[in-house]
Amino acid sequence: MKNNLFLDAAFSKQTERPPVWMMRQAGRFMPQYWEIKNKYSFLEMCKTPEIAADVTMLPVDLLGIDAAILFCDILVTGEAMGGDLSFTQGVGPKFANPVRTAQDIENLNVDCLDELQYVADAIKVIQQRLNGNIPLIGFAGAPFTVMSYLVEGGSSKDFKLTKLMLHNQPELAHKLLAKIAKVTADYLNLQIAAGVNAIQIFDSWAQALSWNDYQEFSHRYIQEIISNLNRKDIPVISFCKGSSVFAPIMAEAKPDVISVDWNADLLNIKNSLPSNIAVQGNLDPHILYADQPVIKKHIHQLFERMRGTNGFIFNLGHGIMPDIPFDNVKYAIDVIKEFRY
Repeated sequence: MKNNLFLDAAFSKQTERPPVWMMRQAGRFMPQYWEIKNKYSFLEMCKTPEIAADVTMLPVDLLGIDAAILFCDILVTGEAMGGDLSFTQGVGPKFANPVRTAQDIENLNVDCLDELQYVADAIKVIQQRLNGNIPLIGFAGAPFTVMSYLVEGGSSKDFKLTKLMLHNQPELAHKLLAKIAKVTADYLNLQIAAGVNAIQIFDSWAQALSWNDYQEFSHRYIQEIISNLNRKDIPVISFCKGSSVFAPIMAEAKPDVISVDWNADLLNIKNSLPSNIAVQGNLDPHILYADQPVIKKHIHQLFERMRGTNGFIFNLGHGIMPDIPFDNVKYAIDVIKEFRY
């Protein structure tokens, strides 16, 4: 690898500056993304290896980040298991056949890796294009987050149906989560075999859970997934919205990196974790709407706070919003790359 900054930081080694990549870095804030998106549906983009590679490479070519992340979606595992998935502009993802009964769960298929072969194919194309310059991150949705979409039938503000299943029918919830966890571990190992250099697990809706529910219905399955990964030389990043609260539990699953939302002081989180767990984060993405001198000030504040700390990857506390100006994202990355400890 010509640029090892990201992998070194992920394994808690010293780096000359923090490496940078950003969640949703290949996305709707880029005019070049829309040039592609206006020709194809979102799922066509994910399922056509050459197109997925084109989108993955946009931030590599246009922003100069230190790690690429596979262009795909966290819900492809739910679709592979039998979910009827669609994406509608302005509405988001929908499952036309929500999973709410014991029979619905019984019907879900766990031997579905063939359905996800297009992801392995995309990884191979992307790695050819990256040509060993920077690492490629693969990813999957965490079981609780994927479960919430399957049960609700799409996005939700209150997760009412999901929480009803957790509390009224916990045995059903565990059956569903166990199936998703099995598929997720197999899927991530498929990505590793295809050539990704790192893995991130996204628990996008974990902040909806109480401390006890997070332990029972999220953490135990993430722990199971990580323990089943072929992770030799492959750093594993654990991310959830709520990581500022849940980081102590997340560490018990033994990831290499915990990605932290913007509600916490990053150094305090780092110092509370075992020394071999790196941190990733945690700039509030809304700062990227601000004037460029403000962006620079906040990045430098974070870097000065983390000065002298091994195992720090710069990222946002969550993904880039679609209407953040592209020039501000590019400016932020340039500021980061000019910084030296």
